[in-house]
Amino acid sequence: MNGAIDDVVGFQWDNGNVDKNLIAHAVENWECEQVFFNEPLLVLNGPRHSAMKKRWATFGSTNGGRPLVVIFTRRANMIRIISARNMNRKEKIFYEETR
Repeated sequence: MNGAIDDVVGFQWDNGNVDKNLIAHAVENWECEQVFFNEPLLVLNGPRHSAMKKRWATFGSTNGGRPLVVIFTRRANMIRIISARNMNRKEKIFYEETR
């Protein structure tokens, strides 16, 4: 498993952003969480958006096979989802090559 998620015990949802992914990308919170339990799971260093918070980009699939990119940060041993969306064509090819 990737060091970014080795000791994670759950998910933390920000009340201000709880519906953001559903509204912007039609991605449910439970879909975001499912990605972390399915293989293959790619966790890469995320974009440098903030010097204060380390971010990671996760490429994975839901239980139903929906390929998603999930950007997250850590709060202690909890994952906090920042954004989630469908993979684009290039990302799907990259993800499939890792299988």
